[in-house]
Amino acid sequence: MPFCLKRVRLRKKNKIHYFTRANWQCSVGSDDNSFDMKAIIPVAGAGTKLRPHTYTQPKALIPLAGKTILSIIVDQLMEAGITEFIFIVGYLGEKIQDFVRQKYPQLTAHFIYQNERQGIGHAVLLSRGIVGDDELFIVLGDTICEYDVRDVLSQPHSLLGVKRVDDPRNFGVAELEDDGSIERVVEKPQIPKSNMALVGIYRIREASVLFDCLENNIREHVTSYGEYSLTDAIECMIRSGVKFRAFKVQNWFDCGKKETLLESNAKLLKKFGGNIAPEHQFENTIIIQPVSIAPGCDIRNSIVGPNVAIGEKTRVNYSIVKDSIIGSFADLFDIVLTHSLIGSDTEVKGESRSLNIGDNTEIDLGES
Repeated sequence: MPFCLKRVRLRKKNKIHYFTRANWQCSVGSDDNSFDMKAIIPVAGAGTKLRPHTYTQPKALIPLAGKTILSIIVDQLMEAGITEFIFIVGYLGEKIQDFVRQKYPQLTAHFIYQNERQGIGHAVLLSRGIVGDDELFIVLGDTICEYDVRDVLSQPHSLLGVKRVDDPRNFGVAELEDDGSIERVVEKPQIPKSNMALVGIYRIREASVLFDCLENNIREHVTSYGEYSLTDAIECMIRSGVKFRAFKVQNWFDCGKKETLLESNAKLLKKFGGNIAPEHQFENTIIIQPVSIAPGCDIRNSIVGPNVAIGEKTRVNYSIVKDSIIGSFADLFDIVLTHSLIGSDTEVKGESRSLNIGDNTEIDLGES
């Protein structure tokens, strides 16, 4: 199998570079780390449900409540003491690398390229050479949840994050015993025996067993809906005798499509309290909290909020904006926006009610 090819390891001061014919990996940071826990964040997906925005921006870097989806995840794990991260990248992966290197230079960050998107299980297996015998904390790159990361890390057994949902058929599902231990997991069952959905957070103590199960599933072509599923590998671990327990997350913020992304933006703005760069002085403008306005914005003669996040160096003039996410370097003039997702480097003029436009776009809705 191509991901098992021998790697060449080159050292140069504080950097380690890995190369194989099947995939490339790059690690930046010190390999001197006393904390034997590695976080894996798969971010190789194309984010098709968030197009046109994901044509030019990885889903993980979509702005959310003044941050990005990825930065919210990384910040959570860093606060709990994890300093070594493995990012599985693919589509627009260079943007993920640039973002991590610029925003988190203190991290030991590894980047693994997934040539073909064959599922989360396949993506995680690519990290085996870096993980070694360390424990794992896997968080899917579009999974934002409220939970106590430190408490999860302190537990003596492997754990899976779960949340009760109304319709579990579109998720991995955990079947629980009365004591919270997990009897079985199934990927997207048509007739679910449980409504406890796997939210995409996995604390794995027995990493070597996980990798063995992943290798076995790929060798035996064990797939779910045409992909090598992490859920199937977890089920293999359970059948092998590994004990898993469930932990319930308090909130699970859906970032999968425009409507739910805007809902999550509003909830997270309320949670974070909004944020306005201190140098801002808005001329003839009303700000209705919660809002997040990045540095360098020029906002005049407008009403902004509630539940609005605006990226850096955006201009807003003679406009009303609420319940929306606006990217960086955008230019809004004489526009009414509600429940809108506007990409970076866009120009919008005229009057509207709801828009979903990607980066580098110009729209004039005025009369001709």
